[in-house]
Amino acid sequence: MIVGVPKEIKNNESRVGMTPAGVFELVKNNHTVYVQSGAGEGSGFFNHDYQRAGATILDTIGQVYAMSDMIVKVKEPIAEEYGLIQKGQIVFTYFHFASSEALTKAMIESKSICIAYETVEDEDGTLPLLTPMSEVAGRMAIQQGAKYLEKPVKGRGVLLGGVPGVAPGRVLVLGAGVVGIQAAKMAAGLGAHVTILDINMKRLRHVNDIMPPHVVTEFSNEFNIRKHIKTHDLIIGGVLLKGAKAPNLITRDMLKDMRPGTVIVDVAVDQGGCVETTRPTTHESPTYIVDDVVHYCVANMPGAVPYTSTVALTNVTLPYVLKLANTGWRTACKLDKSLGKGLNIVEGDIVYKEIAKAFQFEPVLA
Repeated sequence: MIVGVPKEIKNNESRVGMTPAGVFELVKNNHTVYVQSGAGEGSGFFNHDYQRAGATILDTIGQVYAMSDMIVKVKEPIAEEYGLIQKGQIVFTYFHFASSEALTKAMIESKSICIAYETVEDEDGTLPLLTPMSEVAGRMAIQQGAKYLEKPVKGRGVLLGGVPGVAPGRVLVLGAGVVGIQAAKMAAGLGAHVTILDINMKRLRHVNDIMPPHVVTEFSNEFNIRKHIKTHDLIIGGVLLKGAKAPNLITRDMLKDMRPGTVIVDVAVDQGGCVETTRPTTHESPTYIVDDVVHYCVANMPGAVPYTSTVALTNVTLPYVLKLANTGWRTACKLDKSLGKGLNIVEGDIVYKEIAKAFQFEPVLA
């Protein structure tokens, strides 16, 4: 198979879909790999690194799309890429279709094979290709939240860890999944008081078992959310519904109950956000303020630490890339049920019901 690795062109996205190690494995399996010139530079991988591993460097993104059977990316294609995607071409990347009707319609029209990292699902319900980026984003959420709590950037002026004689900051984490647990771990490490909410008691018991005493758990409901937003300095939105739009757990009217300078970091922004006032931002302009509440809603948070993120992501995507290249998408998805769940849109048909539900389209059974 001919595999293409284009340079990411989304704002401030420095990750890359494949490292030289991945190229080496594909070439060893008799596949051809085309890498766009400069695609890996943001992550610390240069053209000569890819060439030594056996890749051919192409000058333009158009050449990569035109000459490849499968495209391996990081972020969803943006408008400039829609016309480059070919009928029957495999596109293996994060898509997050439920948050973008325009992208969904464009991929339907392209008649390509869209396999989404975020819906590849193991038998135990875990999402192996989403997990490493959720780990990065969860940890970064505290890093960024701590920064935007500073007064010069309109935060409350609170140091999360506090100092002797001054109480630490308070962090509210919505969701005890991968993002939530990583965020709680980082916040606890700084010395903050952490409250983590979820509707899954099994997860809350797990958090109770592994976290220090200054991380407390409560059942998630509107009453508890409304209670805690009044007293917490930093709120992390980490709720995920597989392949579907995130629920709005914090509505616009709730912002008035928060203290001025409270910071919200909505990690669920890729799936529409779990705060009603969430809208996607970029690393170039990461925050905005609504009712004196600072919103940090960068849609590609891990892109700010591209070396760590690229290596973490490609560690888990490469085995699936090899399966797709070695046997073709039909056989690979049939033999590997986890990979099969990654099929979202196939040759113009939506085959993942949550996406169809998001836009009232009719799903086709995969």
